[in-house]
Formats: sequence, structure tokens, C-alpha cells
Amino acid sequence: MTKNISIAIGADHAGFEYKSMLIDFLKDYSIKDFGTYSADSVDYPDFAHPVSSAVENAEFTIGILICGSANGVAMTANKHQGIRAAICWNEELAELARTHNNANILCIPARFITKEEAKNICMKFINSEFEGGRHSNRTNKISC
Repeated sequence: MTKNISIAIGADHAGFEYKSMLIDFLKDYSIKDFGTYSADSVDYPDFAHPVSSAVENAEFTIGILICGSANGVAMTANKHQGIRAAICWNEELAELARTHNNANILCIPARFITKEEAKNICMKFINSEFEGGRHSNRTNKISC
């Protein structure tokens, strides 16, 4: 377990069940649940923006956002200047998002992966670190 990692987490109705499971799974980390708090239909930006702001403002080390496809939460999160949100549906993508792209928000597509895969993807994302070097030149060009 990587020490000193704090996690902001949020989901819409499609990601609610996975979010609840991941909160239990990640109980050894400092974690804040930004909602939603039920499977009732909601709008994903209402949860993606607060998680993104919390990571952007360095209140949390990383964020995890979950919706059906992960597209909506990723698009919303990436509107924030300090955010590099990555959609990851396997462990290799999670590792590359961190090591090469310095991603700080993991976006999980709940309708396309199993709960076990979601756990493994989260752990790979959490335990991978940005390599810097030539990747720094690229990530420094992301912000507008």
C-alpha cells in the first residue's frame, strides 16, 4: 500500500454499487465519498466536479470517478486545469495513465468491467508513480 495517499471518490447512479464496494475495499486509505448516495438517477457532473476540484486544490492525492462508460465523468473532470483524468478498463491502462501521463483521477466504466477488475485497476493506479523524464515534457503541454 502506498502511504500518504488520500482519495476523493464519486459516482453517478450507474457507478453507485461499484463506488460503495470500492470504499469498503480501500478502507485503509483516507477516503472521502462525494456521492451519489443511492442508485436513483442523477447527473454525473454533480459528482465529477466536486471530486475534480478537491484533487485540483490538493485536498486529496487522487480521485476515483465511476459511471456507466466512464466517458461522462472523464470529460467533466478534464475540464479542470489541474486534472488529468484517465478512463481505465484494465490494469495496464491504469499503470500507463499514472507512469506516462501523471493521471490524478481514475475513471472506471462500471458497465464494462467486473468488481474484481475494478479493485485491481484501483490498486494498480494507486501503486504506480509518474516516471517524469521525457513524459514530463509531454504532460507539461496538456494545459491550455
